[in-house]
Amino acid sequence: MATDIAEIIGSAIALELLFKIPLIVGILITTADVLILLLLMKLGFRKIEAVVATLVAVILLVFSYEVFLSKPEMGPLFAGYVPSAKIVTNKSMLYLALGIVGATIMPHDLYLGSSISQTRAVDRKDHKAVAKALKFSTIDSNIQLTIAFIVNSLLLILGAALFFGTNSSVGRFVDLFNSLSNSHVIGAIASPVLSMLFAIALLSSGQSSTITGTLSGQIIMEGFIHLKMPLWAQRLVTRLLSVSPVLAFAIYYHGNEAKIENLLTFSQVFLSIALPFAIVPLVKFTSDKKLMGEFANRTWMKYTAWTCAVVLVGLNIYLILQTMGL
Repeated sequence: MATDIAEIIGSAIALELLFKIPLIVGILITTADVLILLLLMKLGFRKIEAVVATLVAVILLVFSYEVFLSKPEMGPLFAGYVPSAKIVTNKSMLYLALGIVGATIMPHDLYLGSSISQTRAVDRKDHKAVAKALKFSTIDSNIQLTIAFIVNSLLLILGAALFFGTNSSVGRFVDLFNSLSNSHVIGAIASPVLSMLFAIALLSSGQSSTITGTLSGQIIMEGFIHLKMPLWAQRLVTRLLSVSPVLAFAIYYHGNEAKIENLLTFSQVFLSIALPFAIVPLVKFTSDKKLMGEFANRTWMKYTAWTCAVVLVGLNIYLILQTMGL
């Protein structure tokens, strides 16, 4: 549900920026996304993959173009990827860092990836066929995570390159949208076209997340709680469950964009906190030779994965204790 919250807020904000639709109305409009998904399902799962790939391509192209225009300093850019002790000692930095982790490696995508791998036509008795299927599944997963990493990086680089040291308030999507067309803030490259492209990329991101999030909800409902109902009902239920808290929050704060975007950031941090509940079983099962046989994780992979899982759990617990004032 947390990823749906982020996607709903992102889509609603994009609709407001593009078409001046009030935020609360935009949230209600996002409910209709489920109808689009139902239509796509009739075309086949491969068509859905093509649509998602197209949306992701739009996001990559727009952000890459805007980062290219912003001309970031490459030295500090790459230095920013090196972990710093400040991330642990500074609560705000840790909060945002874990939000980035949650937004990049979303737990529901791990379930969706496992489910998608089962849709491939593979003769499970054929050793070579299984090995080949695992190879392509691994490549597919790595590509997805790499693209997610690049998209998040591009957005951060864009904000840093254009606004660092300008004393401009760009903590929200609306601020960034407005600044991209304001020559007093970012200089000669400012253009209404840049603002529109940014909003289109934001909307594309929301729609791609709609598809993956709703499909993940269906998989979890069927796999964990064995809930069987028509596909349209499953997707409608998962959509309403995710829209309701966002709508209630928006109404309570009278459509206040700053408050709602704070909810978006919190939802990404929550995904980071929920991530170990998907990662730990994944590492455990894929490292079990009794279960996986010769396809179990290699020793270096197993210990690397467990190290990452332990570090993530530790940082999440540390953030929770900090938040509680302990």
